[in-house]
Amino acid sequence: MKLLVDQNISYRLLQLISNKYHEVHHVKHLDLINADDHDIFMFARKNNYDAVVTIDDDFVRLLHLFSIPPKVIWIRTGNCSTQFLADILLSKVQSISEFVKSDDFVLYEVFKPV
Repeated sequence: MKLLVDQNISYRLLQLISNKYHEVHHVKHLDLINADDHDIFMFARKNNYDAVVTIDDDFVRLLHLFSIPPKVIWIRTGNCSTQFLADILLSKVQSISEFVKSDDFVLYEVFKPV
């Protein structure tokens, strides 16, 4: 699966999850660090990303306006460390993979484990 991580999540996340998420990129490494959300969404669409990973609800609005692709993985954990977020994403590899492949869902919400 091809994922694009938004600017509001640390680029350091990639080195923590790349062993399970093999095609994951950060906007910083694509010279999109100062791009607005619409431009990032359209970049992901044009470049065949399966989903944008973000904590920003603006991508949910863009999803409603423009539909897919890309899908949106919305991180709703509140403030947490990069390692904590990596642990959550690593624990959800299978379900996120199924989400990306599914035609039935366009938004995947990630919450803190209870």
